[in-house]
Amino acid sequence: MKNIFEISKEIYEKDDKNLSKNSTLNSSAFRKFAEKDVRFRPPFALDRDRIIYSGAFRRYTGKTQVVYFASMLDEQLSSRSIHTISVAQIARTIGRLLNLNVDLIEAISLGHDLGHPPFGHDGEKYLSEVSEKYGIKRFHHNIQSLRVVDVIAKNGQGLNLTFQVREGLLSHDGEVHNQKLIPQVSKTEIDLHEFIEAKESGTIASMTPMTMEGCVVRITDTIAYIGQDIEDAIRIGLITRDQIPKECSEILGNNNGAIIESLVQDVVENSFEKNYICFSEKISDALYKLKSFNYKYIYKSKELKINHQRIKRGFEILFKQFVEDINDNNTESYIFRDFLNGKFKPYLASTSTPLKVRDYISGMTDRYFTLLLKKIIIPEISLGGLDRE
Repeated sequence: MKNIFEISKEIYEKDDKNLSKNSTLNSSAFRKFAEKDVRFRPPFALDRDRIIYSGAFRRYTGKTQVVYFASMLDEQLSSRSIHTISVAQIARTIGRLLNLNVDLIEAISLGHDLGHPPFGHDGEKYLSEVSEKYGIKRFHHNIQSLRVVDVIAKNGQGLNLTFQVREGLLSHDGEVHNQKLIPQVSKTEIDLHEFIEAKESGTIASMTPMTMEGCVVRITDTIAYIGQDIEDAIRIGLITRDQIPKECSEILGNNNGAIIESLVQDVVENSFEKNYICFSEKISDALYKLKSFNYKYIYKSKELKINHQRIKRGFEILFKQFVEDINDNNTESYIFRDFLNGKFKPYLASTSTPLKVRDYISGMTDRYFTLLLKKIIIPEISLGGLDRE
């Protein structure tokens, strides 16, 4: 009788033989630190599971996608969790039709936003600004996603994910519009470090994923959010469906389902049996115009960002408070109780005070961020015997 390890090895070796010539084979996976344990899951599936069971993944559900405190306004509005699951589902569909490695696609998809701070891209901007004030480099959520899986997760030990997944997390950039992505193969750790150094120093830098699977996730990020953000904006009365540009709706559709179907169909048909991932020029142009519409009427809406100055101030207050708490060795502080006390010595010894604070704040949910802010700003007051009924 075959044991589970023999069975699994046969299955994923068979999978490798059936994958497209442009796909990433399970046998090509490698990790920064070798692992001796025999696993019955293929390497990229193991990475996916490590991501799912991480604390950062569980906190997705409490983080802003576009609308602050979405679940408090309407539980059907998108959170970072809903977006991430959507990316994984759509990317798996594309990957299956292109005969790519869907385990690798799923791992990158589920981990691509692990480094996002509370309050979405506004939070990313404010955390970056306050970071520079304290002498550390600029904050980018894709760089932080890699830092989460390499350094912060598992009590500061990291998850030791495969290079292909780690590179896919770092190469994710849903803000850039790409009609065509040609994998930038043969990367090394040096390439990752050079990209990180350039981005953190403020240099304009871009990096195309090294795998077809990474390219699928990068292009799917836009597919997943573009229509859903429109639906959320309509739901809260920010825009109406009639406002969607006609030149976009006629080509892509005017609801999330139709938009996803149009984009998926186009990218599969134009990428099938190719060594790149791409949209047709017509679809790409319509998508670019729709993205421009979203930026103008949703992402930069004054109505949506009504509290952004308060949130910016909140980042400054929390950062200052926790830097002081570490410098004063205030072990009663939340940063010790909820973060530092659970970290192993190598993380504590190798990480500067401002970076510890940034790691802590970037991992917060919107709600936790707000609760801490209230506790710091509004002290608990005891009236002694006078507060008794």
